[in-house]
Amino acid sequence: MCQLLVARSQGVSISLAFSKTMSYRLISIKSIQTTGSETMKHNHPFIYLLVLTLTLLFLVSCTTAPQDTTAEDPQAINAISSQRTVNIFDALLGETGQHSAEVSTQELRGILLEKSAVVFDARPFREFAVSHIPSAVNVSAKPGVPMSMYISDVTEVGRALDGDKTTPIVLYCNGPYCGKSKRLAKELVAAGYRNVRRYQLGIPVWRSLGGTTEIEDEGLRYVLSSDRTAVLIDVRQPDAYNERTLANARNIPRSGVLEGKDVGEVRRAKDDGRLPMEDHNTRIIVVGYNAAEARYVAEALTHEAFHNVAYFVGTFEEAFAVLER
Repeated sequence: MCQLLVARSQGVSISLAFSKTMSYRLISIKSIQTTGSETMKHNHPFIYLLVLTLTLLFLVSCTTAPQDTTAEDPQAINAISSQRTVNIFDALLGETGQHSAEVSTQELRGILLEKSAVVFDARPFREFAVSHIPSAVNVSAKPGVPMSMYISDVTEVGRALDGDKTTPIVLYCNGPYCGKSKRLAKELVAAGYRNVRRYQLGIPVWRSLGGTTEIEDEGLRYVLSSDRTAVLIDVRQPDAYNERTLANARNIPRSGVLEGKDVGEVRRAKDDGRLPMEDHNTRIIVVGYNAAEARYVAEALTHEAFHNVAYFVGTFEEAFAVLER
């Protein structure tokens, strides 16, 4: 619809409406109203001519406008839609009144790749040990603070940074409703740290958007002793797996994990029960000859919609030793 209120002055109101489909055409002159005992033409000849001129210009503009074909072209509609859509990887929580800025998931990926900041996990050590963003650092708790108001010790952060308060810092914790990184950011800024940001979406969103996590020695021991639903994946070759493996481990050889979705050994593991297809929330821990091999398979599983996947940061022999203690 192409609509114009041409004039509304001196008791005069003229409104026109046009339809825009394959071409423009005049639907109607919606209203021409005058007030007073005399007509506009007689009483206001200048306004009358001005209105006529504007009306003619408007008619020419609408009728010569380029043809709109987006209604008939799905690709054009999709292109326009994509330009207006915000990428979820660029999303922020966007809270006001905070002491530090946020980073998005995409920004955090870049920071980790470029090592342009030190990423601190602001949660208690056990949570960190069980599952943390790769290369993140964890420090001890501030003394004398109840668990409900847990906060990392700013002094320990300083030690990790060798006292350099200009070092770029990124904090994260348990997501949008978690206050740990906010509290720590506030104290760091008050202590004079100049470049403090938060990934406030936290580890839940990191995992849901395809991010893998690392599990430490203590986390491995804790999970396998207390979580009977956890699935342990050994990604070494079948001969090594058959010779010796971890208790209750399932074998998905790294060599059979191919690029793409629902292909190779991963697809077979979905069908034969090695992967928990009826509960994608199940904790999955991946162990391999080394951390790089385990990470590759962990990332592949994450891209199959298993969003609670962690890989062991050490070697298979180190994992075996941890569980033997």
